[in-house]
Amino acid sequence: MFPDYFKQFDAAITVSDAYGNIIWMNDRSMTVNKGDFTGKSLFDCHPEPARTKLRNLFVDKNTNAYTIEKGDIKKLIYQSPWYENGNFAGYIELSLEIPFEMPHYVRKPKT
Repeated sequence: MFPDYFKQFDAAITVSDAYGNIIWMNDRSMTVNKGDFTGKSLFDCHPEPARTKLRNLFVDKNTNAYTIEKGDIKKLIYQSPWYENGNFAGYIELSLEIPFEMPHYVRKPKT
């Protein structure tokens, strides 16, 4: 499904189908999630209230982005729908470790 360069990309990538079944995980995702969950339901992998939030994403097909902190690691979680031939096909989740303090730049468009 994805080119090989995503397989060892140093951020967790998890892809689901339109029904919430995991159809692809890269190596980092398998490490972070402690296993290959291909073929399993995303809904079974999340406790409440995250499960309800996830179900709502599949209904509304919105992007969901937030940060989390676990111990000394901070992550950006970015969940976005993907489409095939214009039809909703599922979600792609990117989970990237980010520094606690990081620069933020405001770039102004050229006029």
